[in-house]
Amino acid sequence: MTEKQIVIPRWTAAEFERLVFESRPKVAVFDCDGTLWGGDSGNGFLFWSIEQGLLSRSTTGWIDTRYRGYLAGKVSELAICGEMVQIYAGLREQELRSAAAEYVRRFVQPRIFAEMAALLAALSQAGVELWAVSSTNKWVVAEGVRQSGLADNRILAAEVRVTDGLITSEILDVPTDEGKAATLRRVGLNRPDAVFGNSIHDLAMLEIARCAFPVNPSPALMRAAAKRGWGYFLPQAAEGVVAAVAGE
Repeated sequence: MTEKQIVIPRWTAAEFERLVFESRPKVAVFDCDGTLWGGDSGNGFLFWSIEQGLLSRSTTGWIDTRYRGYLAGKVSELAICGEMVQIYAGLREQELRSAAAEYVRRFVQPRIFAEMAALLAALSQAGVELWAVSSTNKWVVAEGVRQSGLADNRILAAEVRVTDGLITSEILDVPTDEGKAATLRRVGLNRPDAVFGNSIHDLAMLEIARCAFPVNPSPALMRAAAKRGWGYFLPQAAEGVVAAVAGE
């Protein structure tokens, strides 16, 4: 049987919620972009902040060149995600927090998957410990999950040191690929009960979970899920977006 012929169980919303709660999680970990909401908020915030004049012309030109290199496969995922936070060095963090809040209100909240928001609310009500892990900058992620009530110390995202209210270029963490699993282990989550992710960059943390739940999976994650016998859930708002397993 070829990859094109592999049938991966697709859960309905009811099946998905039932499977999650039947796993009796005490700790649940969520990727954000593509999992809790549609689109790439890290990329979106970068270009929106350029439009808002938050970055100098020279910094804008540099990050544009780097991002084009990333799209061409010449700059790694780890490098670009870190650089997309470092570029704000020298600005006041409060300015970035305010900008992130506006961006999320305008562009992220309308794309939050209703089923995922409901699941987070139900898990929180049940006393499950919720965590967010993302390679997007922490300012945006924190605003994106604010309504879900996640504590700031349970948001693991791309982050630089802030000193006396000023953003520096010193990277504290960039959770992506194997780094997501490493970041979880660093905070003592060696085997979280339930992990939710949408892309191949989430595979490492899905693999350390007691129960893995692919959501709105990319073609590469679909292939990985097929090999591991996982099913997946596709939010209604993402219908028609997921491509065939065989192609990127």
